[in-house]
Amino acid sequence: MGKIFRYECRRLLWNKFFIGLAVVLLLYGVFVLHAVTILGVAHTAPFSPWSFGDYLSRMMPLLWLGMLFFLTFYTSPQARRAAILMDATPMPPKQYALARCAAALTGGALLTLLCMVEAAVFYGRMFHWYSWGSLLLPALVTLLPALVFALGSGWLAGQIRPWLVYVWMAVPFLLAALPLPEALGLWNGSFFTAYPLTLGTLDPVFVVPVGVTVVQVVLLAAGTVLLILGSNRRKVMR
Repeated sequence: MGKIFRYECRRLLWNKFFIGLAVVLLLYGVFVLHAVTILGVAHTAPFSPWSFGDYLSRMMPLLWLGMLFFLTFYTSPQARRAAILMDATPMPPKQYALARCAAALTGGALLTLLCMVEAAVFYGRMFHWYSWGSLLLPALVTLLPALVFALGSGWLAGQIRPWLVYVWMAVPFLLAALPLPEALGLWNGSFFTAYPLTLGTLDPVFVVPVGVTVVQVVLLAAGTVLLILGSNRRKVMR
């Protein structure tokens, strides 16, 4: 399984799409950092967890899109036809599916790391600020549930109909334009720009209300369950 994982990683990461998406992410990140983050959000410092979370929420739609594009390597009609040959190999199809999901998750993690390193370099150069540990919680809260849910839901959708993956790519862009309730504020960034103003202090400590926490935990759990269902689907259909 390790050899398959390494092969799939090379297949995903050493191609023009990954390089192009990485360049787009970095360029957009530069724009967000210099046009929005540098001013701070909700009267907080540019390097506060709130401003950093706002930066990540603006990057999330592109990270979601990248994760789903990785899945198209496995859910396209060509890949589904090739699966017939894989079913004839000694290795169980489920292990192929898990290796591929792990490769897609690795690609998404690398893109996420690029965004975070870009922000760290920005904070170091502009403000000589290096307390990056304080930014770990907003990164986990904002990105981990969303990307795991993107992987799980996209994998299952692609097993049902390959074109559903492309439709699913538009979800975070649509949500970013909608007036969502506070519990879903991470999806349009309003949580980072509005919630700190309700805490009554300047540059408040980063806290996540119960409603937001519940939504993110549910998304993380749902993404994991959907990933398992998608990995088992071919085995059930055989």
